[in-house]
Order: sequence, then C-alpha cells, then structure tokens
Amino acid sequence: MNAVAVLRTERLLLRTWEPGDAAAFLALNQDPRVTEFLPGPPSMEQVHAFFAAQQALFERSGACYFAATVAATGELAGFVGLKRHEARPQAGPEGGLIPALPFAPCTDIGWRLGAAHWGKGYALEGARACVAFGFGSLGLPEIVSFTVPANLRSRALMEKLGMREDTGGAFAHPALPPGHPLSRHVLYRLRR
Repeated sequence: MNAVAVLRTERLLLRTWEPGDAAAFLALNQDPRVTEFLPGPPSMEQVHAFFAAQQALFERSGACYFAATVAATGELAGFVGLKRHEARPQAGPEGGLIPALPFAPCTDIGWRLGAAHWGKGYALEGARACVAFGFGSLGLPEIVSFTVPANLRSRALMEKLGMREDTGGAFAHPALPPGHPLSRHVLYRLRR
C-alpha cells in the first residue's frame, strides 16, 4: 500500500495511510489526553483495522480520515479528514454491525492529533483544507461534526470552521452501549 498525497497546506501533508504509520499512530493514542473523549486507546490490531477501513473509504468516496504529517519533517501528527457515513448499519471494529448514525447519510469532518502537536493550529489548518476539498472537489452539500459535550477544544474548532451546533441534533452514539459515559454527542453542521 503506497500513500497517496491528497491535500497540502502551508505546513501539513494530508495523505492516505501507510504501514509505517502504525507505530506512531499507536503511540500517540496511548496518551490519556488524546483519548480522554474516546472509549480508550486502540490496540495495534485496531490500528491496522482503522487503516484498512480508511483506505477502503478513500477508494469508495475519495476521502477518509487522512494521515496528517508535518510537511517539514514528515512526522505523523495524527489525522484530519472527511468520513462518509451511510444510512445503513456499518461493520464494526470487532466484526459486528454498528447501527447508522441517526442523521446519515452524511460526511463528517474529524481530527485527532498527538498532544505534542496541539496548540500549533495544525488541526484548524488541516480542517480548513478538508472543508474546501469537501465542498469543492467532492461537491458535498453539507459537512457535519460531532463530539461529546465536554470536548470543548473540538467544539471550539468546529465553531472556528463556521460550523453551528444543531441544538436538536444531540444523539446517543450507536457505536457505544446505551448509558456509556461517552455515548451522548452534540452535532454541528456546515452547509456549502
């Protein structure tokens, strides 16, 4: 699997994943600050499944959660990208089916950077490039984003992108069991 460079910004290269990214991606996800609003850090098996899922998504839709690398050094900072969600159940990481998001079909924008790359504006820079790509090259009519209510950093980034909270759109994330402390999510939308 050879990486495909998709977007370049002033300081980042957003590309598809390559096997050599696995150790760095696993390592950045071991930091509890990075996984504070996630069910937990992934295993190496889950990292490889994530890479395969993103590659399949890219081949199907032209976008995915792209590996975000620092252009000057090639260091993996994390990911920034667009993910298509269909209106039917999707295969889960452990082989079961995850019910569709209640507002699917849709394309969401998401990001996760290692803590060493926080506060540098990388997530905003990469996300702005992805929004332009989504509305321009992909012709998307809308991009959504969602997170747990307590994730104020991501919510602030959504607002910097011009996204607005859909106040009636809060939902229980279908990938998490009912009552899970991270199940409740808020929904943000941005129209072209």
